[in-house]
Amino acid sequence: MRILHTGDWHLGRTLEGRSRQKEQEQFMDELVEIADSSGADLILMAGDVYDSVNPPAAAEQLFYDAAARLTANGRPLVVISGNHDQPERVASVSPLVRRQGITLVGMPTSEPVTVHAARTGEIAKIAALPYPSEARLGELLAGDSGEAELRLAYSARVGRLMQMLGREFTPQTVNLAMSHIYVLGGVECDSERPIQVGGAYTVDPSALSCGAQYTALGHLHRAQRVKGDGMIRYSGSPLAYSFSEAGQAKSVALIDVAPGGEPVFEEIYLRSGRPLVNWKSAGGLQEVYGWLDEGRDAGAFIDLELRLTEAMSMNDIQRLRKSREGIVHIRPIYPQMEQELEETARSRMPVQELFRRFYQRQTGGAEPEDSLIELFLELAEEERQEPAEGEELLK
Repeated sequence: MRILHTGDWHLGRTLEGRSRQKEQEQFMDELVEIADSSGADLILMAGDVYDSVNPPAAAEQLFYDAAARLTANGRPLVVISGNHDQPERVASVSPLVRRQGITLVGMPTSEPVTVHAARTGEIAKIAALPYPSEARLGELLAGDSGEAELRLAYSARVGRLMQMLGREFTPQTVNLAMSHIYVLGGVECDSERPIQVGGAYTVDPSALSCGAQYTALGHLHRAQRVKGDGMIRYSGSPLAYSFSEAGQAKSVALIDVAPGGEPVFEEIYLRSGRPLVNWKSAGGLQEVYGWLDEGRDAGAFIDLELRLTEAMSMNDIQRLRKSREGIVHIRPIYPQMEQELEETARSRMPVQELFRRFYQRQTGGAEPEDSLIELFLELAEEERQEPAEGEELLK
């Protein structure tokens, strides 16, 4: 049986207000092409169909259209909800799509999913566990327990569920598992909005030991393998959703596995989606304009950090924005300001006053325009709110 593993589509997600709809449509076209050209017998979608519990109509339409295209030739599609999804919303259309070969699992259940591969005639048993929050598990963990006890209790509960889901595995079936979960040892990115709080929702790989030959995971946006019994992999997201993912190659996983056999894995890299890149300029504005003139990273979204000795004007900022629509962040770094920020932190001088004094010194006493001060404060706030990797909590 040939299985195509994907996840973390995050349909409806934007990048600082910039739509990713066209890129997501391109990915869907590419996924259908891969499924058809590879002869995939089964598609596993490991959660986070949408980016929010109330996705825009265009995102829902894209999902329904993609699901119909992926299963047009009788190929089964199994989808679980992730931590971004509203589970009832994901599963609400199950009665309409079940005959199409689409299985939507919103809430954790004790029943595995059974599918038939038309090409090979093989049967797959899937221990499918949607994002198992405390609420979705229907079991609250003790609030006064320490982090280690919480993690062990949660991991053990997940382990019991996986064992229950795997009870129908047989030597004659292709035995698979799928979940949207954070497994100990996985490498995070900023854009995932981690599903664990203080590590309490981290699951030990041993909790996934239910006899599955391959375990398809969602949640982490970097494609990677996790140590544990059998082959356990995150497919990663199809698009880069934050600048912490800059430079990552995005992919889907293709697995060949027969009943009782070892899975054979192939990573298929994706062409769709605009790259996210980080530009760090030590040569100031002229260096950046040179990069723009030569067409560097054309079509990419850009996070720009540039070191300056003189304050940027509104004209400078507007010119940069107009030069390339893909410039998302502009972060000027002023050495003198960095030093003064350190020196005046104890005095709690307002940052706008600090900027005003710096501007006056650089311009020989000129007063910065109010609009320039407001823009500087917006940039400073934008930088302040950029989360360090692993710091953003579950919403």
